[in-house]
Amino acid sequence: MALHSVREGWVIAIDQLRANKLRSGLTILGVVIGIATVMAMASIVAGFREQIVNTLEVVGPTTFRILRYFSQTPLNPDALPREVRIRPALAPEEAEAIARLPEIHYSAIWTQVFYRFEFAGERTQNLGVFGADDRFMEILGGELVHGRVFTAAELRSGAPILLVEQRTVDRLFGARDPVGQIVRVGGNPFRVIGVWQRPTNIFEVPGAPEISGIVPFEAARGRFPIDEVNALIILVKPRPEVSVARAMDAATLQLRRMRGLAVGEPNNFDLLTSDQVLGLFDNLTFAFFFVMLVLSSIALLVGGIGVMAIMMVSVTSRTREIGLRKAMGATRREIMWQFLVEAATLTLMGGLIGILLGIGTGELLKRLLDFTTTVPVWSAAVATLVSITVGLVFGIAPAARAAKLDPVEALRYE
Repeated sequence: MALHSVREGWVIAIDQLRANKLRSGLTILGVVIGIATVMAMASIVAGFREQIVNTLEVVGPTTFRILRYFSQTPLNPDALPREVRIRPALAPEEAEAIARLPEIHYSAIWTQVFYRFEFAGERTQNLGVFGADDRFMEILGGELVHGRVFTAAELRSGAPILLVEQRTVDRLFGARDPVGQIVRVGGNPFRVIGVWQRPTNIFEVPGAPEISGIVPFEAARGRFPIDEVNALIILVKPRPEVSVARAMDAATLQLRRMRGLAVGEPNNFDLLTSDQVLGLFDNLTFAFFFVMLVLSSIALLVGGIGVMAIMMVSVTSRTREIGLRKAMGATRREIMWQFLVEAATLTLMGGLIGILLGIGTGELLKRLLDFTTTVPVWSAAVATLVSITVGLVFGIAPAARAAKLDPVEALRYE
């Protein structure tokens, strides 16, 4: 009997949709918007997380970073808190000392600046430039497609030379060979010695300057103003047989010894692992996703109220039908079940439309943001359950009203 009621409720609900297309469409619009928003946000969050995970895999899950001071937001270098000012800036000598430790495979100090590239009258937008060493591809990945990397002498002297990323080469030089050409970066001349192609999964926040060049660290430090708090970092990779914890302990001990810190004194530097980077991102995206869920819930609430309103109208307009069904032996429970199924069917249809819209939005975002992810399956399942639940919850009042109608009075209703 219950199965029959569900099937009958579906048929009646579809008939109501056909009979009142505009009213029904407006009723489920809130459900469609809410479900589509949830799925689109799930797609964005999943895409960003996958890109970060892919980038951390390129960098290496064991790579850790040494910072002067770790802050979730960049600090104003002109108004630093005292706890930051008392910390010494990171120095190349410290990275070199860490690199000599038996536990360490790689250690180097890097910096990053953002300037326009200029060549033969062409200018780019602000692009990212790393001041690094000749082993930068061990951290960033990618490959050298043309030319060469820095020599040891060039690194020591801070020679004004530059490796340009392939996309920037295509933009500035076209079919011309860039090697040997002079490019101005922030007004400073650099000679191009090679072309580097980034891996496709390198993570970049959309709208942020892309990484387009690599220069020797000393060249960057000598030609550009460096933010010693936010833009200096020592990247460290332990040897394959050494754990991250052991390598971090060794690096910490070396830095404390070099900085003359006594036993019991706190570190005047911070260490950050890949797991911490991912955890920080998860915390940030959770807050973002939570806000979007709240906004989606408001849309679903509006949709649920609309469903309740149209079901109330439906009960009123079908009073004689309800009276006839009761006169023929239908119980209050069957009448209530019929209207609940009808309400759930309405919101389920809205949920299915929302899922299709969410999938389409997710695919569009994937193409625009160059993501490789797809809309998470769990979000479609949750969206379906939520849409049915909204229909059941907001359909209870109209269904209860229909079930309580007196059959005699209902048959007399005009």
